Amino acid sequence: MPGPAPKLTSEGIQQIKEIVNAAVANPKQDIPGLSVSISNTKGEDLLTYAHGKVGCDSDKEITTDSMFWIASCTKMLTTVSVMQLVEKGLLKLDDADHLERIIPELKSLPIISLNEDGSLNLRKKKNQITLRHLLTHTAGFGYKFFNPEINTYLDFYNIDEFQLTHEAQFLTPLLFEPGTQFNYGLSIDVAGLALERVTNQKLGNYVKEHIYEPLGLTTSSFTPNAQLLEKLVHLHERDVKTGELKEREHILYATDLKNGFEYVHSGGAGSFSKPRNYVQFLATLMNDGVCPITGARILKKETIDEMFVNQIPEMPDFGRRKLTALDGLSYNITDLYPQEGNPPQGWGLSFFINLTPLPTGRSAGSGFWCGLSNVFYWFDRETGITGMVAAQILPFPDPKTFKAWADIETVVYQSLQN
Repeated sequence: MPGPAPKLTSEGIQQIKEIVNAAVANPKQDIPGLSVSISNTKGEDLLTYAHGKVGCDSDKEITTDSMFWIASCTKMLTTVSVMQLVEKGLLKLDDADHLERIIPELKSLPIISLNEDGSLNLRKKKNQITLRHLLTHTAGFGYKFFNPEINTYLDFYNIDEFQLTHEAQFLTPLLFEPGTQFNYGLSIDVAGLALERVTNQKLGNYVKEHIYEPLGLTTSSFTPNAQLLEKLVHLHERDVKTGELKEREHILYATDLKNGFEYVHSGGAGSFSKPRNYVQFLATLMNDGVCPITGARILKKETIDEMFVNQIPEMPDFGRRKLTALDGLSYNITDLYPQEGNPPQGWGLSFFINLTPLPTGRSAGSGFWCGLSNVFYWFDRETGITGMVAAQILPFPDPKTFKAWADIETVVYQSLQN
């Protein structure tokens, strides 16, 4: 049975609004605009609120209908889509031979390293890659902006990992033997490629047909049209020395509307949405896979249970290996989610699991993740609460947005009533 469906007190709702208002007080130094949505297992809109401007140089107000590039929050959408195919037997979590028949290129992917002179060294891998490896970031793939080996490789071939023109460009060399380490990267993009080949559909079209439309989320998309792009919050870059913000171009577009060109759909970072839509998706997962609004089932309860199992218990400190930022998109990260006392960390199928209760009030065993553009979500099956806090700022993690998220989440738990 699904968990509880608590409400928020009126005092808590007002306090959250005050946190948001304070967070956007100075659009050049704080956050230009912030959007928050909180829901429960029944999918009820406990609070959806936005305040500020769509950009630090804009007079246009941000609204609850404003669109965000949700970046790596896309990974959950791709994983749910992939797990739908696992339920149908079209994909298999642990059958590497089956995956290689779908993506034969996986067989010959080498392991890459850098020589002392900066040149690349490639060697043959021994282990095969499974779908479970892809969904747990243990396959060996990396990101250009975190891994110097991948950075050098993609620069050599002049490849922009945010605007790929061919699906094979996801299939970079690996950083280690599959199944032996955790490294955050393009793995779920490759899982999305497996989906495309099995279904003969573009990933965004599949997500639209099998997630967005069944849940009634008609304004979320991998390929937003001109009307939706008009609602897109501007992307910003914070000066790491002065803290001042400036607007910059968005770094990912699935569609070049001017030229009618469509880029490869990114299963790791390709979707655009408003927070209310995304928390309705999360509420569906908390409701054992049935949308509490439309009644549509997108996954079996047993599948969701498997997604919440810590998949890599042998790697309790997987998030504590330093990530060195290379392209100005992120700060150096020493811990994916710092916790006092450094308790063991967990990773489910596509998201971080806090194995111990958090000071915010979040229950042990809850899931959360985030996006490069400083979009954060969490969902707590035990308490029956989920939320998203969204900005559009680089680098990641933006300290002011991260603090706003933590403060909002804390008030949410302090304000729950059944």
